[in-house]
Amino acid sequence: MHNEIDIVITWVDGSDPAWLAEKKKYTPCKNNDDRVNRYRDWGFLPYVFRGIEQYAPWVRKIHFVTWGHLPQWLNTEHPKLNIVNHTDYIPEKYLPVFSANPIELNFHRIDDLSENFIYFNDDTLLINPAAPDVFFKNGLPVDTVCEVPLRFNPGGIDHIIGNDMMLINKNFNKREVIKKNFKKWFSPRSPKATLKNLYMFAANGFSQFDNPHLPLPLLKSTIETLWKKENAILDDTCSHRFRSNDDVNQWLIRYWQFATGKFIQASKPQGKFFSIGKHDEQMVDALSSSKYKMVCLSDDNPDIDFEKEKKFVLDLLDKKFPQKSSFEK
Repeated sequence: MHNEIDIVITWVDGSDPAWLAEKKKYTPCKNNDDRVNRYRDWGFLPYVFRGIEQYAPWVRKIHFVTWGHLPQWLNTEHPKLNIVNHTDYIPEKYLPVFSANPIELNFHRIDDLSENFIYFNDDTLLINPAAPDVFFKNGLPVDTVCEVPLRFNPGGIDHIIGNDMMLINKNFNKREVIKKNFKKWFSPRSPKATLKNLYMFAANGFSQFDNPHLPLPLLKSTIETLWKKENAILDDTCSHRFRSNDDVNQWLIRYWQFATGKFIQASKPQGKFFSIGKHDEQMVDALSSSKYKMVCLSDDNPDIDFEKEKKFVLDLLDKKFPQKSSFEK
């Protein structure tokens, strides 16, 4: 019998006039990220719910986190649905926020959230059957620890990842961490990750971990521990209304799980990241096959033909999920 597992989904309607009016009251300062593709809505959300209902019916509850707006199609009376306003769980001193980081770093405050939960963005979808042990085994997240060099790229979040890694290296000794969980870091179940971990082993301290950009299994208790251990930097991050290079982010939760050994090394990748406008042909193939259990359809290029690409992807998803879920009216 598996432990109870919840899902948390975050969503923002970037076209909501009330949300836009509130956002305009605050001006992003230097080094804040306020690009249009951080907020525009692709209409993927119904398909996120359809995928969960069809392929993960064992989920206990879905916590739907929103600024306050709700999709008109959403069945708000669904017994598995918990609608969570930012004001319901984020401390008032941080509100309002227009950055994902404060929203994610306060998940542990959501009422009735289970210890084991999976974090979905609104661009991550289940596309094939996924049993509970895809995400958790024996109460531990199933994930792939794979250390890689940290590179700084224009427009990326590498400064934030660097801040995450600074905290990991501050709190943990690399040699001791790996010694305690040697079979996880060098597992025959995950040969590619093992080779990369061997390559990085000689480095003094952790550099960075490969980030999957897929639904992530997380422990509520890990976030609680982070707030106890590193309250100052989490408090500072949450005080930033827009994303800043001085922030830490939700990857830190995952990294902390690696450092404390609170994970099960995955045997193989269960999903794939696709960049809309760049990987369109690959997306067609993925959504019509059983290659992956989950995908991320990422809006990471502000200069694409938004309306054209939106129609293309929604047509794909409608073909994949033609039937409404019980989360829809």
